[in-house]
Amino acid sequence: MGNCCSDDRGGRPTIGGTPTDIGLGNGNDAPNDAVHLYLRSRGYHGLFSQIQLSFSATVLRDRDVLSKSDPMLVVYTRGRDGVLKEVGRTEVVLNSLNPKWINTINVTFQFEIVQTMLFRLYDVDTQFHQIDVKMLKLEEQQFLGEASCALSEIITKSNRSLTLDLTHGEEYTGLSCPQNCGRLALHAEECISSKTAAEMILRCSELEHKNLFSRTDPFLVISRYVDGGLSIPVCKTEVIRSDLKPTWKPVFLNIQQVGSKDSPLVIECFNFNSSGKHDLIGKLKKSLLDLEKLHSSGTGENLALPTAAGDKILKSQLFVDTFSESTQHTFLDYLAAGFEVNFMVAVDFTASNGNPRLPDSLHYIDPSGRPNAYQRAILEVGEVLQFYDSDRRFPAWGFGARPIDGPVCHCFNLNGSSTYCEVEGIQGIMMAYTSALLNVSLAGPTLFGPVISNAAQIAGQSLANGHHRYFVLLIITDGVVTDLQETKDALVKASDLPLSILIVGVGGADFKEMEVLDADKGERLESSNGRVATRDIVQFVPFRDVQNGEISVVQELLAELPTQFLSYMRSRDIRPSY
Repeated sequence: MGNCCSDDRGGRPTIGGTPTDIGLGNGNDAPNDAVHLYLRSRGYHGLFSQIQLSFSATVLRDRDVLSKSDPMLVVYTRGRDGVLKEVGRTEVVLNSLNPKWINTINVTFQFEIVQTMLFRLYDVDTQFHQIDVKMLKLEEQQFLGEASCALSEIITKSNRSLTLDLTHGEEYTGLSCPQNCGRLALHAEECISSKTAAEMILRCSELEHKNLFSRTDPFLVISRYVDGGLSIPVCKTEVIRSDLKPTWKPVFLNIQQVGSKDSPLVIECFNFNSSGKHDLIGKLKKSLLDLEKLHSSGTGENLALPTAAGDKILKSQLFVDTFSESTQHTFLDYLAAGFEVNFMVAVDFTASNGNPRLPDSLHYIDPSGRPNAYQRAILEVGEVLQFYDSDRRFPAWGFGARPIDGPVCHCFNLNGSSTYCEVEGIQGIMMAYTSALLNVSLAGPTLFGPVISNAAQIAGQSLANGHHRYFVLLIITDGVVTDLQETKDALVKASDLPLSILIVGVGGADFKEMEVLDADKGERLESSNGRVATRDIVQFVPFRDVQNGEISVVQELLAELPTQFLSYMRSRDIRPSY
């Protein structure tokens, strides 16, 4: 993950810089990822962005006899369990059927989940006009209508504006009111006062060995201070193998993200340990202004190591080889400029899944309607990504099966067509999957190379045509890949394209070997001819590791996607244009 443009052998990519890359979340830990486990325990998470919503309405119903309605808007979020949570209320606009509210409401946008918003309008009776809107009892007000949408539907519009029809709502079906209750217009703005970012290349000299019997693999973590003296990580470099004089790839720090150029930061140098228990080599406290001065002077600053007797000053020094400021566009900026995220899926039909007609099969279709693991993964990932794909036509493939009267095929169209691979919507994928189970024989082995190559071909053609699209391939599999080197070759080649690959492992297989495909778990992928991947494009999650925890499979899979998107766009200097 991160802002990594180099293909230095053995490096691990940068986790970078804008507020849309860094979020302060709830502390849930991802499995099997030592650096991320460490950072998340200290507050590092995926894409969180503050969105400011503004509202207006037209042609509202008039519920007053001698005057027009006095409308107020109440905003809710609806959880997956259907429970509503009130987010905020606007002011009351007096005597108006076409109100434009002044008060805005802020919500936190999370890319990796579907955030269902509910908007309810009320006519506030005259006797309550002197009461703070937060204190109003809604059951005492007259209901005017409601509308609902996903937050993603608003922010993916080119002008971030969406108009919804107001209806009487399910809870008010007994009321004698028309189905059409007017229209509600929504507009979203990202709450970022500054997109100016500092870009730096940091270097250390004379780092000390932490262990005489092993190498030193250093990386830096930059944190900002918050109230109470606590520090929150905002950036980390890649890990550089066996180097006591490391120079890291560029890091980006948003000025707003750290407070200001004068805000104190703590820069810590660690020795990487795959267990997640990284050894502190040394640290120092500097602001961005201080770091800029270090660059200007060409001098270094000594690291210190905290001890019981106080800080021990080390010979090790930190240098700032380059320092510059530039505008860093956010993920939402690209969406507003018309960039899309297009969804693709590939399903494992190898025999190790078991006979689909038997209940113990991973492909068993339960008559009760309860989805199997494959269906769950398709639904949960698809329902998030569908909002970022305007035509909602999704390429869908199967692999590892034998079509009727044919040889084993390692990439066949899930819809049964010999000419096209797309299906209509998420339900189209589900129907094609169910149909395929009736028309193919499960076989093997498990090969990823052909489906990755097909996805890469589509991404490459889109790039050649100048389209503003980024592609996401979801591979769902029950076993360890057989063509590991061929898969690596395909992934290294695909790392130059606007493509990310999400892999969900289902069933009880040992997926440890699969982790090598995810660069978060180790070294950057290398092809058979020695070429190293330009960036990390794979995220792997065993379904069983997270399905019973607080983090869903979708959240775990999609957490890195905006960062991978930005990494690709920034490495190629692709900027949003309005």
